[in-house]
This record gives sequence, structure tokens and C-alpha cells, in this order.
Amino acid sequence: MIETVLGLPEQFDLLIVDDGSPDGTADQVRDKQKAYPDRLFMVERAGKLGLGTAYIRGFEWGLQRDYDFIFEMDCDFSHDPKDLPRLLEAAKKPGVGMSVGSRYIPGGNLENWPRNRILLSRGASLYVRLLTWMPVMDPTAGFVCYRREVLEKMDLKKIRFIGYAFQIEMKFATYQLGYKIEEVPITFTDRREGISKMSKGIVKEAIWGVIQMRWRSFFDSYKIA
Repeated sequence: MIETVLGLPEQFDLLIVDDGSPDGTADQVRDKQKAYPDRLFMVERAGKLGLGTAYIRGFEWGLQRDYDFIFEMDCDFSHDPKDLPRLLEAAKKPGVGMSVGSRYIPGGNLENWPRNRILLSRGASLYVRLLTWMPVMDPTAGFVCYRREVLEKMDLKKIRFIGYAFQIEMKFATYQLGYKIEEVPITFTDRREGISKMSKGIVKEAIWGVIQMRWRSFFDSYKIA
């Protein structure tokens, strides 16, 4: 993944947030940093603190630097790094605060996913759209590009979810701030390596979390006061 992203014709820098992975991830990244000293970065955290908090740590890291656009993506090639330039161009459009690599708009596709996961994902997308009224066909997608100004205006301390619902809440917060969300069709391929983090607890968080999130939105804003 490191060599693929940093080998793209367009220049993208890469930050890896490692929560004490037992597979030697940090050592491999440090070794790769010798070849890409100014483009490959790493934040190491002790213990498993949750996917959502890892993304937020990455956003904070990017905001402390001069990046105008900040991406999030999986590192198992289920998200194709070659789609990064397309997400960037979409995020540059006037009024757009976030671009999303979408599986569920014309041109989007899923490969090698079992039927039960497809039904769960599509059902979750419909459920979220009905409750939030967001005009986003793939609200659970995790391949995203943010404009810097969106993350600067968003109170990240109000993002409560750390699992499956994190992706939904970030899109909802962007939408609540008044920005457009532009979807870009991608082909999502089931992971080549590793194990899915999906669990009953994560699904439960998403189901009840969306209801709680929608209710709170009537009384509170994600905007920094």
C-alpha cells in the first residue's frame, strides 16, 4: 500500500496510525520511511483505542500541517489507491466539503463480498438515509476526502462513535455544517489480507447510534462554538 500510494503520478503524503499492531506494522513502516523520509509518516498509539479515534487522530495531525485535503482509506486494498485523484477532483468542486468513494451509485460496484454482507450494507445505507435525510447513497463508506475547512469547523470532540457508525456520523456532521457531499463511483473489493472488524456490537452501535445522533442534532450542532 505504501509503495502504491507514494508511486502515484500525483503526489500524496501518507500517514499510518498504528495502535500497537502485533504483526510488526510499525517496524515495517519505519523501514519504509528511510526511502520516503518527507512523505511517509506514522503515529503510534498504545493499545486498541478504536477505528474512529484513529481517524480523528489522523485528522488532527493533518490539520496541524499545511494539507488542504485529508483522506481516509483502508490499508487492505479494498479501496483502490488509484481512485485518490478522482476523490480529490470531486472535493475541489464549489460547495463540496467531502467526496466519498461510493459503491451504490451508477458505476459503483462490489467484488467478492458475501451476500449477507451486501444485504447488511445496503440495508444500513437505506436505514441511514431514511433517518437522516442525507442525500448520500453510501453513508457507511470509508473511502473519503475532506476539505480542510470542514474539519476545522467541525467539533471533533462531539463525534461519539468509534466503530461502524463513525463513518455515518462524519458524513452527517459535514451535511449538518451545510456542505455538499459528492459521491464518486468506485469498485470495492473484499480485503486481500486480514480479518473484518464487523461484530454484533458494531452493528448495534450503528442501529441505535443513528437514532441518538439524529435526536441530538435537533438540540446541538457539530460546529465549533
